[in-house]
Order: sequence, then structure tokens, then C-alpha cells
Amino acid sequence: MIYQPSIVAVMVFVTFVLLVIGLSSYLARRTKSAHSYFAAGGTIHWSVNGIAFAGDYLSAASFLGICGMIATTGYDGFLYSIGFLAGWVVALFVVAEPMKRLGRYTFTDALNANFKSPGIQLATAISTLVVSICYLIPQMVGAGDLVTPLLGLPHYMGVIMVGAIVIFIVATAGMTSTTYVQFLKGGLLIVCSSLLVFLLIRKGLDTKPQPDYHVFLTQAATVADGKVTQVQDPTNRVAAQVDAGGKTFVKLDRDGVGTWWVLTMADNGAVLKEALAITRTAGGATLYNGAPKADRKFFQVGHVSKIIDNGVEVERTGPVGPFRYLALLEKATVVRFGEQVIKDGGDKVTVYYQNPTPGARIMRPGLKFKVDEGATIWTKLNFISLMLALFFGTAALPHILIRYYTVPSPKCARKSTIVAIAAIGLFYVLTLFLGLGAMVNGVLDVESSNMAAPLLARSFGTLLFAVISAVAFATILGTVSGLIVAASGAVAHDLLDVYWSVRMTDQAKVRAGKIAAVSVGALAIVLGILMKGMNVSFLVGLAFAVAASANLPAILMMIFWKRTTAKGIAASVVTGMLSSLLIILLSPSMFAQYGLDKNAAPIPLDNPGIVSIPLSFLVLVVVSLLTAPRQEPPAAVRANV
Repeated sequence: MIYQPSIVAVMVFVTFVLLVIGLSSYLARRTKSAHSYFAAGGTIHWSVNGIAFAGDYLSAASFLGICGMIATTGYDGFLYSIGFLAGWVVALFVVAEPMKRLGRYTFTDALNANFKSPGIQLATAISTLVVSICYLIPQMVGAGDLVTPLLGLPHYMGVIMVGAIVIFIVATAGMTSTTYVQFLKGGLLIVCSSLLVFLLIRKGLDTKPQPDYHVFLTQAATVADGKVTQVQDPTNRVAAQVDAGGKTFVKLDRDGVGTWWVLTMADNGAVLKEALAITRTAGGATLYNGAPKADRKFFQVGHVSKIIDNGVEVERTGPVGPFRYLALLEKATVVRFGEQVIKDGGDKVTVYYQNPTPGARIMRPGLKFKVDEGATIWTKLNFISLMLALFFGTAALPHILIRYYTVPSPKCARKSTIVAIAAIGLFYVLTLFLGLGAMVNGVLDVESSNMAAPLLARSFGTLLFAVISAVAFATILGTVSGLIVAASGAVAHDLLDVYWSVRMTDQAKVRAGKIAAVSVGALAIVLGILMKGMNVSFLVGLAFAVAASANLPAILMMIFWKRTTAKGIAASVVTGMLSSLLIILLSPSMFAQYGLDKNAAPIPLDNPGIVSIPLSFLVLVVVSLLTAPRQEPPAAVRANV
């Protein structure tokens, strides 16, 4: 898509970033020990920690990814919200107090508290690094997507920018600055999202939502022997016709300029509907349906083509309540967009075509996750696998678990979890309206679903767009900061200090953590650039799957099964981590990212949880039984033998 940067947006963004950097610099003076660097000294109030939990958890996946997923797939995207929130039930009732009671700096501390095992130390430290890096990738992708409309910079510049700022935040004040950045952006995110939803339902539904909404043209045509033989304008001629994905795409040549159309059959003959086609030529040029990118032909898309209000078709509804908004949308017809990549000689053409969809179809499952019509055993397993990962992954994310060490007591850990659930639950209700509002208000960027919420804010004014974008950027900063703190703790404390017994002073341990933060941040920047274009919610779902597979079985069995052994835990962590990563790397979605045919992927699952989570539990049980210490029988029994 084509974006026009705004001076107001840039000023608001720069002000917000400077505020964050200033806060980190101030708090750096209070960071004197390893405990203050990795766990904020355990002095954070439970209410602050609860909002910081929300700020940490409501990452780019929540604000950018879920809203974008709902905007493109309706109810199926909202299932991510449900899964993310449901996972906090496990965190509240199972994990919160044991983590605080057993640990000090890292997730590994708690898991290894009763065993003092080098095997657990090594396995869980590596697992923390792997999960943190998997979670970092979508945050970086989201950062790159965000700066393009905000600052007019290319994707890679956004990734580098957020990486550099976060490395500064973590390398200066560690968990203390991270906590207050997360508290600040968590509160602002909920307030700004609530304001945006209020403006959305006050506006209501409208068949022509945007002044710059691109009107897709329609021409009549006749078909003979499968070929287009006539269109209304005699200056057009058919330059190409391609059948792909069950659609017929036609290239019309007018005075040497080619535009792409979709051919559909109607009662009165054939109809050509203009498509949003993006051509990347062999020479490197980009054309937007025949027009050079510089002509700025295409803006955002997506609208309601038919609204039924009290049995009457209307163009707009005016202000409505939240429940009325959803009810009207269910009876409407929404123009969504399908995507098809075709070849035109040596050029690659991505065609986005109109796909009118009944509102009732959008408001129930099935557009993304095939669980009813067109479902196969693999699509059903894929859906179940995703839900398992989202439900169990929350309580196994290292950067979430270490936040329990920032409060004074187990009771405070439980209270902060309750505050987090309330804040996160409210926000996920808001994502439903934000995503659906973006779907029908002409604000969708078909090249990046991640931009749905910020572009919806832009439709209500540049200032709101600037504030929302700055908050979204802070969202990424807060989450990435927490992840890098977790990763640096795994290196400095778990590996160097405990596993390799490198005896360090507090100052040396903090210095090692800062070096690790810079290294992990640099790696995240590289991976974020390479993964450009993928939906951040999907990528976070994969990180949840790795966490749920590698960490959760060990946590649950350590707490609830007395026969768990150190070797069982270590084997379980390694098995869950490797099996989930292997399935992800060989999945259809990753094959598409490699530029390969996704149908050639050897494993038909995109989400590994349904295989890797039970496998991790099984390995823990088997290895624990095989390595359990033999118990000597009582003396009376030995005497009778």
C-alpha cells in the first residue's frame, strides 16, 4: 500500500520514544544489583505489576495481529483472543504462587529449585532463549509494519529502530525500566482502544466509509469458448487470461497499459470486476494495477456492500450501541478480499479480488479454520493444536513467568495475576470491535493485515492515528524489553553463573546480562527483517506452541507428580522444544515463507502442539520412571526374604 507520512504523527511518535528513553535513563541510576536488574528488586506493587503484566502480554500479536486477523477472517481471528485470555486461568490457579515461592531471577530457578540439576539448568536455559527468540520475531515484524505508514520508512528500518531502542532500555535499567514502560503502555493501550471503539460505534455502519476509498469499476463482457470477446470500452483489448485458484483473471490492455480484472458469471452474462493487482516486474518496478507506484492509485480497501436495518436496506445506520453494531453486521454483506499470485510473462502479479461474504458467515468459525464446510482431518487437528498452544502457552512463557519475581510475596503474585486478567479481558473484547471495524471501514491494507487497527484510527483523524501508533510502538517496546530481560537472565544467571560456575560479582553478572541483551537484540533484528509479511498473531501462536511443549509439562509435573525426576524434566524440555521446532520448520506456512510450494511440506500441520505437548508429557513420565531412585524395602521385609 501507499502511505503519506504526517508531521503530527512523527512529532507525537518522537515525543513518546524520548519519554521512554528518559524514563529508562532515570531508572538506570537505581539499578545497582543483579536482583534489581533481573527482577526489579522484588519491590513492584501488585497493582502496578498487574497492569505491567497486561502491558507485557498485550504484544504486537494482540494489538496488531489479532485485530488484523479479525479484520480478514472475522470470528476465527477472535479465537486467538479467546485462547490468549483462557491461558491466564492456568497461570492464576497453577503457576503464580509456586513460581514466586521457588524462584529468584529466572524461570529456571523455580524449575530446578528442588533438584539442583545441571541438566535442568542447561535445558531450561536453552528453552528460555529459544522461546524468547521465537516470540521476538513477530514483535520485530510488527515494528517494521508500523513505521511504514507512521514515518514513511521501509520495513527494515522499523525493525532496526525498535531493536536499538529496546537494547538501550534493557541495557540501562533492566527489569525496573521494563516494568514501568509496560505499565505505561498497558494503561494507554486500553484507554486509547476504548476511545477508538467508542468512535467506531458512534459512527455506525456505512456503505461508503472513506472519502479516498477506491471504487472498484465494473464492465460488462461477453464470453465465447472461455475467452473474453467484448467489453464496454472498445479501446480495451484482452492481453492475457489466466485461470488460477478457481478464478479467471483477465488483463486488459488500453493504450499499452495493462490492468487486471476478475471474470465472474452473472445472470445477464459475464462481468469484469477490477482487481487490486500489484505487479513486480522483472526489472524491479512495482505497478499498482497498471499504474506506477508514484501515481498513488490505490488506498485502503474493505467495506459493507449491503446493510439491512429493521428489514430495510440502507446506506448508513448512524450511531448504534455495541450489541446493535454486531447484530447489524451479522445481517450485512461484507466485501472481503481473496489473494492469488499469478505469472504474466516474467512478471509476478499478486491479485487481490473482491469476495462478497455474508455477515453471518463472518460471525461464525470457518473462514480461516476449516472445522465444518470443507474440513479435513488435518484442518481439524490444526485448529485443536492451535487452541492447545494458546491455552497452555501463557503459563509457560519465560518473560511472563519472571514477572512474578518483581513483587514482594506469593500473595502479591496472585493479586497481580487477577488485575492482569481483568485488564487483558477488557482489551480482548475491544479487539473484536477494532477488527470488525477495520474490515468494514475501508482501511485495510491487503499487503499487511497487521496495520488494521492503526489505519482504523487514522480514519478518525491524524492525531488519534499518531497516538495509537505511538502506543502500538510502545507495546512492542515493552514486550521486547521483557523478552530480552528473560533471555539475558538465561545467559548471565542460568548458564554462566550456575551451569558453568563462572563466579561473578553482582556488577559482573549485570554486565554479562547487558552483553547478552545486545546479542539477542541483534539476532532478533535480523530474524524480524527476514520474516517480513507474516501475520504477527500467527507467529506468536508458534512461540506459544514451543513454550507449551517445552516448559509447561515440566512445570505441571514438578508441582503435581512426586515421582518426577531431574532427568525426566530435562528430557521433557528438550523433547518438547525440538519436536515443536521441527514440526514448525517443516510446516506448510514455513514452506511458503521459504518460497516453496506449501503443498510439498512433509508435515501438514502448521501448529505442532497436538503432537509435541503430549510427547513432552510422555517422555517426562517414562524417563522419570526409568531414572527414579530405587527404594530399599523395610527391614521387616528384608528379614523374611
